[in-house]
Order: sequence, then C-alpha cells, then structure tokens
Amino acid sequence: MNAPAAPFDRRRFREVLGHYPTGVVVVTGIADTGEPVGMVVGSFSSVSLDPPLVSFLPSKTSGTWARLRTASSFCVNVLAADQEHVCRQFAAKTGDKFTDVPWRLSPSGAPLLDEAVAWIDCDFDAVQEVGDHLMALGRVRDLGVLDPRPPLLFFQGGYGGFSPGALVAPYESDLLNHIRVADIAREHMEAVSADLGLECYAQCIVADEIVVVAGSAGARKNTVHGHIGRRMPFAPPYGALFVAGRDDKAIDAWLSRRNLPLADEDRDHYRRALRRAASRRWSIALRAPEHDEVWDEIDAFSTAQRTPELERRVGALLERLKEHYEPDALDPDRRHDVRLLGAPVYGRSGDVVQVLTLFQMPPRASVERIACWRDRLVRAADAVTAAIGGRPPQAP
Repeated sequence: MNAPAAPFDRRRFREVLGHYPTGVVVVTGIADTGEPVGMVVGSFSSVSLDPPLVSFLPSKTSGTWARLRTASSFCVNVLAADQEHVCRQFAAKTGDKFTDVPWRLSPSGAPLLDEAVAWIDCDFDAVQEVGDHLMALGRVRDLGVLDPRPPLLFFQGGYGGFSPGALVAPYESDLLNHIRVADIAREHMEAVSADLGLECYAQCIVADEIVVVAGSAGARKNTVHGHIGRRMPFAPPYGALFVAGRDDKAIDAWLSRRNLPLADEDRDHYRRALRRAASRRWSIALRAPEHDEVWDEIDAFSTAQRTPELERRVGALLERLKEHYEPDALDPDRRHDVRLLGAPVYGRSGDVVQVLTLFQMPPRASVERIACWRDRLVRAADAVTAAIGGRPPQAP
C-alpha cells in the first residue's frame, strides 16, 4: 500500500523557480467597451516559428484578463530595465493604468507603448486551461523593435536589468569621468578636513548605485580610505540630493529601487524630504541606532553577489532610517547627533554630478556648530562646481 503523498510545498515551489529569471511584458488590448486594458505578464514566450505563435499564461481569476479577452487582438510590449515604474503601474489593482504612459494604436488596433523596447502584435489563436492558469496563444501578425536597450527582468521576487560582460566598459567609462571630477575636488575636500578636523568624501551615481570615489581625512585618524570604492543602493533614503528637484519620472524611479512596496504615506514622506533637500541645496542625516547594522549590510552590498533578496534585506533596514534623513528644522534648544552632511556639485547641465559628504562628526552638536560644518562644506562644493564649469539650477 502506497504511503499518502506529502502536501505540496507551494512556497518552496515559488522560491526555487524564482531563481530562474523571466522577462517582463505588458500585454494590451482594446476591450469590447472601447477602453484600453493592459496587464503585466512574466510568462510570455515564443512558441512556434511556422506558424508564428507566442503565448502567455494569465490567472483564471484575473479580472484584467477577463476584460482583455474581449479584445479582438493584443499587443505584447517588452519593458525596459528602467521601466519598473511602468510595470508597477500596470500591476496595480486600481487606477488608470495608462496615465502618463504614452501609447498609440498598433497595426491590429491594440495599444502600443511608445517607450517599450519591442512590440509583438497578435490575434488570439487559442485559449487553453493549464492548471490554475490559462494559456493564451497568439498568432503574430506584426512586430518591431523601438529601442534596443536592456529589458526588465523578474528574478527572486524582484526587478532588475541585464548586464553582460560586454557592457562593463560603459560602467568603467562613467566611473572614470567621476574620478576626474573627484580629482579636482580633492584639494577642496582636504581644505574642508583641515579646517573642520572632519573626514570628507565624494560620492557619485554609477549604474544606479552610489559609489564613493575619493576622500580626505585631514589630521584625523584616516578611516575614509576604507570607504573608497564602497557601493550603496541608490534608493530611499540614500541619494536624495541626486534626485531633489528632478521630474516625477526620476523620483518614481528612485522610489521603485527599494524593491519593497511603499505605501502612499511613505511616498509622501520621501517627496517631502526631497522638497526640503531641493530647497536647502544640502542634505543632513541624523544618527539612528540602526546605522551600524545598516553599515554592516552595506559592506555585503559592496562585495557580495547582488540578488533581489539582498536588496530587499537592505531595503528593509533602510526603511528604519527614513525618519532620520532630511528632517525638518532642527530644534535650536537641543543637541543633535549628526551622521552625515552633504552638499551638491553641479555639472554643466545643472544636474548633481557628485555630492561632497562630511562624516565622523562628534556627538551632541549645537545647531550653530552644525550650521558651521554645513556652510563650510557647501562653499567647497560650490568651488568644485565652478572649477568644472558647472552651474547650479535657478532658485525655485
């Protein structure tokens, strides 16, 4: 007599299969009501060359699929690595998914997203049941490439891009340009360290990460050199000065890099913080008990193989820091423990190209002393901006 089969572990099924990356597309159509409809799909696949067939697997319970099925055709829109915000918008349960997403009609009459990597226009060929999903087969009638840039991938429950070895050179080229700017900034950072007795480093954005590219320690015990080359996630609350004052698309991309769902109140919190940073043109972080724990994880972030699981773990820690970054006006009657002060270096286009950062400040500083540190750092950043021919943006 056979022993009863053990209950199937669905969580482990998802976990193991999550180690296989899939591309992310938005399948669109015009429902029988005349309204555009679109759904995010991670199961899109080519099926046959003769005849040309593709497929995707919607859930039987999907309300979006029920409306899409009433369309006479559908268009598969391949998303780019920088379109995670589009993916999340189309994956939302409510709201107009096409808001601020430019599109036009494909040859079959389905919505074609203007900023997609590629599109595949199809007629419905067949729909079959496969377990708790359906398999929708589409007969390809037309297709094309709009912009051959890296696609958006889904892996281990998170979104990311594709970085083959052949694409490493642009990363190194970007970093080289930042090192040249940092070389100009070095004498100004050394002067700041000498004047204040504090450590200073320069950070930049390379391949959507914050990278420390130079530092100075003055007469202090030199710990800053241990930070050079360190990489940190360019995600809230880190890197506010690089985003402050930019358009909604850049801000949404920054928010989406947390790889964690953000409630509306969280998004509002970070947007207020960005407005403060843009208005001040400097940045401040107060020390939190979690900072040492986060710093240990940042060490892993700099040296370990990057995975969505690691990014989620770091993201969860960063969430505990959010109240300590870009706070409102400091209470002048209290002493404050400052973790970081930052000042922007602007490029020729007015964008922030580097941030000079002070750290290792002594605890329990007065508001007047903090203002002294900040003003000296801002003067140094302004001097670097002038030295590289940059220009600050116009005051709002």
